[in-house]
Amino acid sequence: MSTVKETVDVNVPVRRAYDQWTQFEDFPRFMEGVEEVTQLDDRHNHWTTKIAGVKREFDTEIVDQLVDDRVTWRTVGGETQQRGSVRFEPLDDTHTRVELTMDVEPTGMAEKGADALGVIDRRVKGDLHRFKEYVENGGSGGGWHGRIRPEDPAAGH
Repeated sequence: MSTVKETVDVNVPVRRAYDQWTQFEDFPRFMEGVEEVTQLDDRHNHWTTKIAGVKREFDTEIVDQLVDDRVTWRTVGGETQQRGSVRFEPLDDTHTRVELTMDVEPTGMAEKGADALGVIDRRVKGDLHRFKEYVENGGSGGGWHGRIRPEDPAAGH
């Protein structure tokens, strides 16, 4: 499993950065290779990606979410194995540090080759910089302010 960790500072308040990140269906607007994200409920999303010409579909579950602080997820079905967390740190009233950490298990020859060449690292870095541009230019607005805890009953499903 490969671990990727990237950080970007965005010129928006922590609430704005967090709110935009929780608009999961907007991810294709700034994440390369993400074709579609469908939010199934407060905890689950269905993803369609196409990376290095290989199309994959998988489901993720949010296992920990705290407003203006973090979102942590894992895959729960499909052709991709990953888990990760994004954290939001207010630097001052108008600037936020966004830190993304992901553990990705490449599947198939194309993904393993891309990982060996550092493509996953570069893609995540690019995605975070595109997020910065997207949120600083207004994004789509909205946000979800519920709380999901690892010990919640649905987290085990």
